[in-house]
Amino acid sequence: MIATLDAVAALVGAANLLTDAPDMVPYQSDGRQADGAARAVARPGSTAEVSALMRLAAERGLCLVPQGARTGLTGGGLADNGATQIILSLDRLNRPPRIDAANRSADCDAGVRLSTLNAAAADDGLTFPIDLGADPSIGGMVATNTGGARFLRYGDVRRNLLGLEVVLADGKGTVAQFGHGLWKDNAGIDLKQIFAGSAGALGVVTRATVALQPLPASRVTALVGLPDDPALALDLLLQMEQCCGPLLAAFEGISGTAMRLALDHVPRVTMPFATLPPFAALIELAGMASLDDSALEDMMAHAIAPFADRVGEIAMDRRNGLWALRHAVPEGLRAAGSVIACDISVRRGDLFPLRAALTQLVASRWPALMICDFGHIGDGGLHFNMVWPDARGPIPLGLAGAVRTAIFETVVSQFGGSFSAEHGIGPRNAAHYDALVPPALRSLAGDVQALIAPYPLGRISFGGTHHPAGA
Repeated sequence: MIATLDAVAALVGAANLLTDAPDMVPYQSDGRQADGAARAVARPGSTAEVSALMRLAAERGLCLVPQGARTGLTGGGLADNGATQIILSLDRLNRPPRIDAANRSADCDAGVRLSTLNAAAADDGLTFPIDLGADPSIGGMVATNTGGARFLRYGDVRRNLLGLEVVLADGKGTVAQFGHGLWKDNAGIDLKQIFAGSAGALGVVTRATVALQPLPASRVTALVGLPDDPALALDLLLQMEQCCGPLLAAFEGISGTAMRLALDHVPRVTMPFATLPPFAALIELAGMASLDDSALEDMMAHAIAPFADRVGEIAMDRRNGLWALRHAVPEGLRAAGSVIACDISVRRGDLFPLRAALTQLVASRWPALMICDFGHIGDGGLHFNMVWPDARGPIPLGLAGAVRTAIFETVVSQFGGSFSAEHGIGPRNAAHYDALVPPALRSLAGDVQALIAPYPLGRISFGGTHHPAGA
C-alpha cells in the first residue's frame, strides 16, 4: 500500500494526498455525522488527474470513493474500509462557474458549491433554483439527483442537466462528454441521465452544464395553519395550482411537532402564529418584474379565500422568515434527541392516507417516538422523521433499523411509493434497495453498471449489494 500511496502522491502532488488521521477528519463524516474509514484522501486538481487516478486504481486493485461537499444523507461519499479504500475528493475542482447568459446555462466544475454558482449567476439575473438547506457541490448534486423544496416548479437536477463530463470506471480512465449545453438534443439516447442519481457508482462527475432560470423579482410566502384536517392541504394545493399556475414555486407541509422543536431549539426562528396548529402549509409564489410583492400577496389571498372557514391563522412574509422556520426543522429535531429519518414519496393523492397509516403504525408499536414530519406536498415527498427524546436516554440498539424497515415496507408494498424520494441510494439504503426493488430491475441496473463501470467505484452495486471493500 505504501508504494501505491506514493504513486497517488506523484499524480496529485504530495500536499494533496492526506494520510494522517487529523488531516482526514473533515472527509470522514457527512450530513448524518457518520464516521468513515478511509486509508487516505486524494484531492485531484483536474479531470486529467482524476483520469490518472482511475487508471491507477484499476491497476492496483483500489476502490476509490468519490466525494463532494459531504452534505449527503445516505453515506455514499464515505469510505468503510481503511485498508483499501481511498476517498477521491473533488473539492479542488472548483474553478469559477462559466455563466452563459444568452444560453441561460452554467458550466461548473464538480467541486463548485451551489452557493458559489448562484452568486455568479445572480450577476446576470439568473439562478440555479434547486433550493436546499445545505450547500452541496454540483457534482454531488448530480450524483444524488438532488430535488429540494422548489421541485414543484423547477424539478430536480436531472430535469436541469444540459451536459456532463464523467471519468468512467472502465480501467482506462476514459473521459466521456455527454451533451454540449443544448436545451434540445434528441440525437439518440440521452446517456448523461444515467449518471444522475447513480451515487457515484458509474463514474466520477468532473464537470456539469446546468440550466439556469431567471431570478424572481418578487416573492411572497404564506404559512397557513390547518387546525382541523391536515389533508385539506391537498385541496389547497390544487386550488393554488389552478389560480396561480407557474407562479407557484413551492408548497410544503410542516407538522406542529416539527415546528415546536425548531422554535424550542433554534434561536434564529420566531413563532409565526398566536397558537401553533397541528399542521401547516408553507406556500410560495414567485414572479417577474411585472408582478410586485403586493400583486402576489393579492393573488395568494384570492386563492386561499375559498378556504377561509376551514383554515386557521395565516402568516404572510416577503422575506425569508418563514423559510427560516422550515429549514430549521432538521436542526431542531437533532437538538431534541436521536433522529430516525425516512425520505419517502407517494402519489400526491396518497400522501395524507400514508401519513395517517404511518402515524398509527408508529403510535401502536413505538409510542415513545415523537413524530416530527415535514416535506414537499407539491411533489408527494414526505420526510417522515421521528425523534427518540434525549430525556429517555440512549436510543435502543436496533430501533432505528426496525422502524425504517417497517415504514419503507408500508410505503412500497401498500402505497406503491418510494423509500428514497430524493436522498438517493447509499450504504444506509442498500439493504432496503435489495429488499424492495424488484429483482428484474436490480438485475437490469446491475448489467448497466457492469457494462459502464466494470471496476469498483464508490459504495453501491445496483445489481444487489454494495461492493465489498476493495473488491
